[in-house]
Amino acid sequence: MITGSTMTFSANILPVFEQLGLLDELKKISFPLKRFYLKDMDMGRLGDFDFRSYEEKTGYNMTLFARPELHQMLLEKIPKDKLLMKKKVMSFVQNENGVHLRCADGTTYEGDILIGADGAYSSVRRSMYEHLEKENMLPKGDRDGLECGHLCMVGVTKVLDPEKYPALKSDISQFERIMAPGTTHSWATSTVPNNRVCWLLMDQLDAERSKAAMFKNSEWGPESHAEMLQEYSKYPSPIGGTMSDVFDATPSDMISKVFLECKLFETWHYGRTALLGDACHKFLPSGGQGAVNAMEDAVVLANIIYELPSLSQNRIEAALKDYREQRYHHVKPQMDKSKFMGKIAFGQTLSDRIARHIAFNWVPKSVQTAKLMADVAYRPQCNFLPRAENRGTVQVLPQKPSKRYQAELAKRENTK
Repeated sequence: MITGSTMTFSANILPVFEQLGLLDELKKISFPLKRFYLKDMDMGRLGDFDFRSYEEKTGYNMTLFARPELHQMLLEKIPKDKLLMKKKVMSFVQNENGVHLRCADGTTYEGDILIGADGAYSSVRRSMYEHLEKENMLPKGDRDGLECGHLCMVGVTKVLDPEKYPALKSDISQFERIMAPGTTHSWATSTVPNNRVCWLLMDQLDAERSKAAMFKNSEWGPESHAEMLQEYSKYPSPIGGTMSDVFDATPSDMISKVFLECKLFETWHYGRTALLGDACHKFLPSGGQGAVNAMEDAVVLANIIYELPSLSQNRIEAALKDYREQRYHHVKPQMDKSKFMGKIAFGQTLSDRIARHIAFNWVPKSVQTAKLMADVAYRPQCNFLPRAENRGTVQVLPQKPSKRYQAELAKRENTK
């Protein structure tokens, strides 16, 4: 069972789903998000993020859904013989002829390129960095661990009664986060299609608690949840009642706990190997930024591989260098934004509370909207597919066209 909670997709990645013919299917499992509220324990408003003009300006709604449903939707599109499950990478070696991969079960695999898209605790990154350290080529910052520890628990309820929870009657997601003053706790709920609720608990950890937690909670999946659920059980639920009511309506296999960190690694590639997503940039959970950036990585990397004139060592190394150069300067400001959004959305330190007060009381809404629109101007699309139309009023950043795709289109026209 794949677990997780709320995810949101923005106009940065929705054009790719349109290219792939998956946008309508995504909409069926999603609700548009028009506003995201932060509240205190008495349900008084601390601030909000306003997306009501988002569709007009970008051509797409901010789209919210349950992570397990997206995973299932994508999984159904992949032929079963293309997936090998329960494989743990132990090590790899590479040379001018290719990459040789060894797994924990003793199986080995060979290929031309290895992409480590295996998460924040990436085995591919660990093995790659070990090789680089031996050659004294690994930057000091990449030797350091991840930072900004938080303990997070997420879940998705079973079908609930909309008469008991009127928020479920809306076809716009009702997304609210509550802060508990004097604690390190915050929590959130969001409504999704089919009368269900995604929820999230966040516990902000100091350095000492982070060290203890990181060894217990390093990956998604059902674990021992009772203690954390008990801590939050009496808190008020944004959809009504208490959080205990929400927990009781959630199947145990739809609950997971994870230790969350953030980190932007400098080294993304080495030889024929490259990293993607959480393996090279781990975001805090601020509405799907991590997932969107991982998908942008995949789009840019796919475009670069598509353009490869050969699979020689030099060509692949140059291509993977180009991938990092194209993505890093876009990921860096998004990482900074993720940290700042974390301070505002679930930070409980004095500096976090000051930042939240300034953001919601001193910064004009027009400035917030302008920054949001600047972020969505970057929309990489697949160069080997027909491009999705640019809609809305935001000026989208240009993308270098594919020479190979243009040649293939011309060839098709000549053979008609």
